[in-house]
Amino acid sequence: KTNCKDLNGPVAAALEFLNAVIVPQVGHIQTAGRYGGTGSGTVAGFDIMSEGERIKRRIGYMCQRFSLYDDLTVWENMHLFAGIYGLSAKQTEERATELLERLNFSSERNTLVGSLPLGWKQKLSFAIATIHRPEVVFLDEPTGGVDPVTRRQFWEMIYEAAEGGTTIFVTTHYMDEAEYCSRVSIMVDGEVRALDTPARLKQQFAAESMDEVFRTLARGAQRGE
Repeated sequence: KTNCKDLNGPVAAALEFLNAVIVPQVGHIQTAGRYGGTGSGTVAGFDIMSEGERIKRRIGYMCQRFSLYDDLTVWENMHLFAGIYGLSAKQTEERATELLERLNFSSERNTLVGSLPLGWKQKLSFAIATIHRPEVVFLDEPTGGVDPVTRRQFWEMIYEAAEGGTTIFVTTHYMDEAEYCSRVSIMVDGEVRALDTPARLKQQFAAESMDEVFRTLARGAQRGE
């Protein structure tokens, strides 16, 4: 069983995003404090202020802009990042082979990453972010720019990882993806203004979709000049 939390609000240059959290039945994640304050928090049970190195070994990250090395093969990229995450040669071989088979990428192991279609690159990036079986994974708009079929396949990968015990944070600008989560948190002006299941939020705001819920709350934003 998994529990999914979706966080919606403004970022950077007034961009709006959804931040989704898929939390497994076991495990722990907790954050607290506000930007600029003292604050405190834990990730995977470790203190963010004093146990940063231990946290790094237990998290994975996939950035919005494709960050694998185009001039390396699929296999070489997997080995490189597995080494960075601290896997042994044997662990890397076993895990990389497992992931390639799961993605049906075995025939592409010696293909240069730069020649792969965008959807394949995104799925490979996610696989590499989870190659060390982290407790927590952060995905920054992983489905941006891919076709609807690939989007659906990507979410199936997310669910599979969550069911395996990984907590997953996903930022996305697709409002409908909030529906895939069991809880949604919407932020306005840096404050959480709503937190509940998609069904209850839609009921609360008399909305037919999460997009309508977001728009209703966003109208109350106090944006500076």
